[in-house]
Amino acid sequence: MKYIDMTGRTIAEATKNALKELNVTEDKVKVDILDKGNKGLFNLIGSRPAKIRVTVKKDYTCEAREFLREVLNSMGIKAEIRIREEQDALKIILAGPEMGLLIGYRGETLDSLQYLVSLVINKDHEEEYKRVILDTENYRQKREETLKRLALKIASKARRTRKVVKLEPMNPYERRVIHSVLQNDPEVKTYSEGEEPYRRVVVDLKKA
Repeated sequence: MKYIDMTGRTIAEATKNALKELNVTEDKVKVDILDKGNKGLFNLIGSRPAKIRVTVKKDYTCEAREFLREVLNSMGIKAEIRIREEQDALKIILAGPEMGLLIGYRGETLDSLQYLVSLVINKDHEEEYKRVILDTENYRQKREETLKRLALKIASKARRTRKVVKLEPMNPYERRVIHSVLQNDPEVKTYSEGEEPYRRVVVDLKKA
C-alpha cells in the first residue's frame, strides 16, 4: 500500500499537504493520526507539529476495469463496462453486441471471468475482500429463475417416482439456489455429492 507520513501545524494542514503530495482527493485515502501536535506556550515554547500517516486506498473499480478491458480486447469483443462498488461487493455489468460469447454454455465463460476478476482484485490479502458479481443481459436473474423451476420439477419427480434424483454438475452458486428452494419442502431433502467441478445436487425423499 502506498502511504506517506506528513506534518503540519494542524491535522487539517498536514492532510492538505499529504493530498497535494500524493495528488489524490481526500475520499481516496485513509488518514491515521500519529501525533495531534501541541501549540505550546504562546504558540512558541514547546510547540510540536501534528503528524499523520496518509494511505492511498485500494481502487478495486479501476483494477477490475483495467483487467476486463484487457481480456475483452484480447477476445476482440467490444463492451461497455459498468461497475458499482458496494460495501463488500463489486457489481459489474457488461453490455455490447456479442454478449453470448461471454456467457458461454450455461454461463461457464461468465463464471470463469467472474472468478478471474475476483482473483485479480483480491490478490493483496492485507486489503478488504470484495465479492465480485459479473453479469450481462440480466443472465444471472434469468438463470436463477430457470433453476428455481428446475428445483420444483425435480422435487415433484422424486415424490412421484419415490426415487432419488441426481442433477447434472453445477457450480456452488447454482447448487445454493436449488438447496434454498427446497429447504422447507416437507417431503424431500437435498444434499450435494462429488468433487468440484463435478459436484451435483441430489434430491431424496425424507424418511417417514
